Amino acid sequence: MKITIPELSLITLIGASGSGKSSFAKKHFQPFEVISSDFCRGLVSNDENSQAASRDAFDLLHYITQKRLASAKLTVIDATNVLKEDRKYYVNLAKEYHCFPVAIVLNLPENVCHQRNQQRPDRQFGSYVVQRHVQNLKRSLRGLEREGFRYVYVLNSIEEIEAVEIQRQPLWNNRKHDRGPFDIIGDIHGCCDELETLLEKLGYVKTQTYHHPEGRKIIFLGDLVDRGPRILDTVKLVKNMVEAGSAICVPGNHENKLLRKIRGKNVKINHGLEQTVAEIEALSPDVREPFIKEIEEFIDSLISHFVLDDGRLVVAHAGMREEMQGRGSGKVRSFALYGETTGEIDEFGLPVRYDWAAEYRGEAMVVYGHTPVPEAEWLNNTIDIDTGCVFGGKLTALRYPERELVSVDAAKVYCEPVKPLDNGTSGTGINAQQQLDDVLNIDDVLGKRIINVRLQNKITIREENAIAALEVMSRFAANPKWLIYLPPTMSPVETSQLPGYLEHPQQAFAYYKNQGITEVICEEKHMGSRAVVIVCRDEEAVKRRFGIVNEGIGICYTRTGRRFFNNSELEAEFLAGVNKALSESDFWSRLNTDWVCLDCELMPWSAKAQGLIRNQYAAVGAASRPALSNAIELLTQASQNGIEVNSLLGKFQQRQEMANQYVDAYRRYCWEVNDISDIKLAPFHILATEGAVHIDKNHSWHMEQAAILEKAEPQLIMATNYKIIDLNDPSSEAEGTHWWEEMTCKGGEGMVVKPLEFIVGGKRGILQPAVKCRGKEYLRIIYGPEYTTDENLESLRKRGLSLKRSLAMREFALGVEALERFVVEAPLRRVHECVFGVLALESEAVDPRL
Repeated sequence: MKITIPELSLITLIGASGSGKSSFAKKHFQPFEVISSDFCRGLVSNDENSQAASRDAFDLLHYITQKRLASAKLTVIDATNVLKEDRKYYVNLAKEYHCFPVAIVLNLPENVCHQRNQQRPDRQFGSYVVQRHVQNLKRSLRGLEREGFRYVYVLNSIEEIEAVEIQRQPLWNNRKHDRGPFDIIGDIHGCCDELETLLEKLGYVKTQTYHHPEGRKIIFLGDLVDRGPRILDTVKLVKNMVEAGSAICVPGNHENKLLRKIRGKNVKINHGLEQTVAEIEALSPDVREPFIKEIEEFIDSLISHFVLDDGRLVVAHAGMREEMQGRGSGKVRSFALYGETTGEIDEFGLPVRYDWAAEYRGEAMVVYGHTPVPEAEWLNNTIDIDTGCVFGGKLTALRYPERELVSVDAAKVYCEPVKPLDNGTSGTGINAQQQLDDVLNIDDVLGKRIINVRLQNKITIREENAIAALEVMSRFAANPKWLIYLPPTMSPVETSQLPGYLEHPQQAFAYYKNQGITEVICEEKHMGSRAVVIVCRDEEAVKRRFGIVNEGIGICYTRTGRRFFNNSELEAEFLAGVNKALSESDFWSRLNTDWVCLDCELMPWSAKAQGLIRNQYAAVGAASRPALSNAIELLTQASQNGIEVNSLLGKFQQRQEMANQYVDAYRRYCWEVNDISDIKLAPFHILATEGAVHIDKNHSWHMEQAAILEKAEPQLIMATNYKIIDLNDPSSEAEGTHWWEEMTCKGGEGMVVKPLEFIVGGKRGILQPAVKCRGKEYLRIIYGPEYTTDENLESLRKRGLSLKRSLAMREFALGVEALERFVVEAPLRRVHECVFGVLALESEAVDPRL
């Protein structure tokens, strides 16, 4: 006997004790799919037969069942379930989670069940228990379908039970295997001229019907009928494409109303149905009846919604909530056809539709129509592409997976809308997503979070780190709409064993060479402050792309998301200077953009770190030099008086020299900032522009772009010196090392070594995107004046880098993910998930000196 069950079902096994329900479940279902009441009793009481634990056991069973159904997992209830009130709970639960309630009844004779129980030492209870179970079961058999079970299977003998074969049937809306590519077309309403023009524009060719030479497929979102001039032609075209396999179609509410009319239901002939009826009635009698039958069968065959491309795409006429996707129920179909209303009526006499898309948090892209809008706009990874063709708007298609919109204008206004398409909602320059992003939800960032990123699979953010990040973000950060990226930390090279050195280029070259890299780029490391600079061509571009008004043409912020400049006038002048460099270098045209995000170093260091310099570094210098001078003076006097202190005097003189070197080291990076002429900006990454994250270009390209900007505005922009090193050529490596030695001897901070390509994969994922190799004197600022003594160097060489490297990799992956999400216009909460993650990781316990 073959039993067919939908792939998403709540299966209730029904049978007396001893009927073999657990054995049946074990044979036909996966272990995790079966929720046994006996097993739950054992979990809560250590005794599977403890009737005293039944209440707690069933509370647990119900909880697990709810969690599984919420995750769209087929679930089997292994309990007696012979009472109607027990079964009612599962029928209602199946309805709540929009899945199919299935009953499988093991209807064995009472004596068989009793004999089986007698053979089990843990089932030594009176025969009256089985007798009562069997009696209750027999009373229930005829009414199971009336109770709400969609599928009922009754097995009346051991032979029938043994012969059962269970076949799982995919739901009709499950087309996850169909990966496209697709062209999704919004509400047509009989505008067949525009439909034919759009199909040709999309590259479809007409033979007997339309098809695409490259195998693309159309998805029609319903509302083919009513209002327009060629309604039946539209239906024929769509029907023929569906039958030919070059299209998929879901029904709209207008098709549903037409079907009810065809079937003789009492429907009101309005909202364009009169035009459809008139076209049908104009057919000759010998054509009309067969055609009506074809339309009825076609509309009746349409599925409410589809889940496609491994669950990445959902299409429905009026949209689909996350918890309804891929499920089957009357409520799901109703939502797909009509959406949801608030119960209110607007000033035009139309029902106010509930904005489900504003609350959508699903991973799947949802494409829908139903509500005419002047322009198709993304909102939380959903898009309404009904652009009101029949009302004089446009007929719009979304190309998937390209996310490209293609439209044709309506030839005329075929029907005057009750509610104007542009009801005062457009023209602000800020789209629906940007308006929604004005307020971010704290629940999107609090607690332990696991972030899926392209470059490193999953990254975990601990709850305590998230709290620390929230404190910084909420109290000090700039407007969140600007914060599309935070730069990652960077790991130093492996510790050098060369005398007198803690870091040396040899270790940087060796790291990448051992990973199979043949070319690296060495970039001068400026001693400034890390800064992210976002500049737009003008304020219109700011409004269009960032949804920000009255905040100028951009921002410069620190690696913790705080505004770099406290002086707004200085910031405006600075951003104008960067804009000038971009404009005069033809950057906007060359990269086809009107905004850019730059990763930079801003000099001098003292421009932002004045407090750090004064309170930490200068304080050490100010205290050490006079104290050591006094000690040396006293020791010198003692030596002159014949006391043997020469060894001690030598040590203090050495300490004085190191203190002077320490002061000289940080002073090199400080100068007074009075106006814009005292500031230098060194961009080293052109991170992102419109439609692109530039990690696909090598570092030479980024350096060349910075040099072009310097030529346009040399007073402000500073290009970074760099060298490309061939790791297969010892002389090239020696040249790189010599260059580093020259720079650091002159007081330079050091250099950053990177693979020439922006991202390089290794055996265990991507490699470190960069390692820093700092100069001997610069490290004196970091580790203290006396770090170069033999005993201190020996201690510092034991420093561990694994945590720092892990942190650098995770932050890098999150930064790239944030930019990629922003470029494809993901909701700000999705961008901020990554940006917030970088900030949270910064509070991990990693040595800040590394």
